[in-house]
Amino acid sequence: MKARLIYNPTSGKEILKKNLADILNVMEQAGYESSAYATTPEPFSAKNEATRCALAGFDLIVAAGGDGTINEVINGIAPLENRPKMGIIPGGTTNDFARALHIPRDNVVKAAEVMLKNQTIKSDIGKAGDTYFMNIGAGGYLTELTYEVPSQLKSVFGYLAYLVKGAEMLPRVKPINMKLVYDEGEYIGKASMFFLGLTNSIGGFEQIAPDAQLDDGNFSLIIVKTANIIEIMHLIGLMMNGGKHVNDDRLIYTKTSKLYAESLDEDFRMMINLDGEYGGDAPMTFENLKQHIEIYANLDEIPDSAVSGDVEMEEASEHFIKELEELTNEDIDGDGKISGNE
Repeated sequence: MKARLIYNPTSGKEILKKNLADILNVMEQAGYESSAYATTPEPFSAKNEATRCALAGFDLIVAAGGDGTINEVINGIAPLENRPKMGIIPGGTTNDFARALHIPRDNVVKAAEVMLKNQTIKSDIGKAGDTYFMNIGAGGYLTELTYEVPSQLKSVFGYLAYLVKGAEMLPRVKPINMKLVYDEGEYIGKASMFFLGLTNSIGGFEQIAPDAQLDDGNFSLIIVKTANIIEIMHLIGLMMNGGKHVNDDRLIYTKTSKLYAESLDEDFRMMINLDGEYGGDAPMTFENLKQHIEIYANLDEIPDSAVSGDVEMEEASEHFIKELEELTNEDIDGDGKISGNE
């Protein structure tokens, strides 16, 4: 059997490059004749190499790097009829997908050794238009804030990165009129964001989609109807307190295999966020591709409680709440509006 390691040589202070020989040795122990490809600054370097290897008949492609590298490899093989197995070696800062699969995130060689257990899962993959994603799809003002967050802060929501910048940026959030059609019905009305999750690990927070499964063919859909800053802060508090936000009437939480999303505000361009990056504009149709890619995972650990927030994420959350409390006390009136703003 043949395997190709596609790795980002600059990821994680070049940690993958430094451990390349040991990683390839582990892949050989797993039964694969292995070779490596270092990604380049050329656009879609990892994606193009993954497609080439899959068409050449490789049995396994191992994506090593941050979530961006993993996302590219998935986009390289997901459209194909014959898809090789995947391995994942996290080397970036976010590593949400690796966390959901319970692959070690602090040691790249240990992460590679998961393949020696010969445990795989056929994982769901999301499709939005012609683009594939592994963790989240979202739209609305709350998600657009994340485009302005420095990349080093995207380890906290990448998507939830606004937890760090929140006090500064959340006052700009406002609801827009959306049309959202999902399995159990449709929502037409104002919302500050919609969110589709494939796993239960979003920026390290399991509680956002507490009952998400990797292979059930369903997204976890959240529609946040409020744009009131105080209410958003309260919802985040409920989320961090055991996922209690899912029963709050200020949002909709449901399961769906597909979603159609459209902005009904003619003057608002609703950009779609896929795995923390810009993925096109609405209207957009999302589809869950059930058990689409077979991936090596640490199945012995997945049924247990997943790893919750790291210390740095807990500190970021505390900072976010403190800053919002100060903003609330000084700048927000009783209706949750910023003093002096419309």
